[in-house]
Amino acid sequence: MSISFLYTGADDPLARPLVDELSREYDERYGLNDGIPSSVELSRYPASLFAAESGGAFLLVTRGDEVVAGGAFKRVDATTAEIKRVWTSSLHRRQGLARIVMTELEREAAERGYRVVELTTGARQPEAVALYLGLGYEPLFDLDGDLEAIGYLGFRKPLPQPQPVESPGR
Repeated sequence: MSISFLYTGADDPLARPLVDELSREYDERYGLNDGIPSSVELSRYPASLFAAESGGAFLLVTRGDEVVAGGAFKRVDATTAEIKRVWTSSLHRRQGLARIVMTELEREAAERGYRVVELTTGARQPEAVALYLGLGYEPLFDLDGDLEAIGYLGFRKPLPQPQPVESPGR
């Protein structure tokens, strides 16, 4: 069955199962931070930052009527977008869906005029680190350092800019 892209709002009920699973996994991997569940991080940004009017995007990837993966970006400045919340349902992992989400978010960001994307992940998400490195992201930290001590692991990547289409006969 083929996949489809749905750009929607971060508060769309279709996203709820994916976001709930992401919350659980954050709490399982990272536990409490100063007595606060790690999943609180997910509510740090209002849904409006991921809306098109704010320069953002919220993507769901569906297979049939099932949401299998998703991700988002928000505006940092006129030329930079920050990718957030890339997630694949645990029932659909190891199928290349996170790579598909990243490729689509990068395409959409470039189409909207962003020149650079950045993102962060945590030290206890080695699969995310491997994904971002494999997609050509530059780590903004020492890969050989103590990742737990570093905390948030930042990455950055320039986006290819869409090329104008020339009219025939020019």
